[in-house]
Amino acid sequence: MRHEFVTLTHWDDGYWRAAGPIYREAFPSGAKPEGLLRSMLEKGVAVMHVLMNGDEAQAMAVTGLAGSAPDIKLIIDYMAVRADLRGKGIGRVFLGKIRDWAVKAHSVSAIIIEVEAGDTAAHAERFHFWERCGFIKTAYVHQYIWVPEPYTAMLLPLNPEVVVTDDGRSLFRYIESFHKRAYRRG
Repeated sequence: MRHEFVTLTHWDDGYWRAAGPIYREAFPSGAKPEGLLRSMLEKGVAVMHVLMNGDEAQAMAVTGLAGSAPDIKLIIDYMAVRADLRGKGIGRVFLGKIRDWAVKAHSVSAIIIEVEAGDTAAHAERFHFWERCGFIKTAYVHQYIWVPEPYTAMLLPLNPEVVVTDDGRSLFRYIESFHKRAYRRG
């Protein structure tokens, strides 16, 4: 199967028509509204990645950078695979393409994702997916004031010098920096 990996630095309605349904299905609550995603791309805060097979989107992600050289981290804000394609290795392929792009384009030292820290089977499977992809789960559970669910940060080091020296609390400085830029007006 031939996949085309597309990275968008500006909003594209055509790609959003293909990727939007994946986003809405995977994140029915707590997702950023389309207008905010559009603004994040237009302000250069985030990029959107889409994995295409012909004219069909198979996966989508929204990512952004945090930190400064030589310690730039990629934040995966959202990543989802089309529901009918899950469990077929597409998520790992897609993540690999995102990782390769981030290293080549921005020399990132690590990738950070925050995962809902619930105790359901679905939450456990999400953690397991990221761990199978090489991410390290941290112990710290972060509670935002504006969303009800708690989150745990996970780290994928891309060079041997990147280590978590605390319980994961320090990773939220990168995540919160990204979020502040995403929600900043103007």
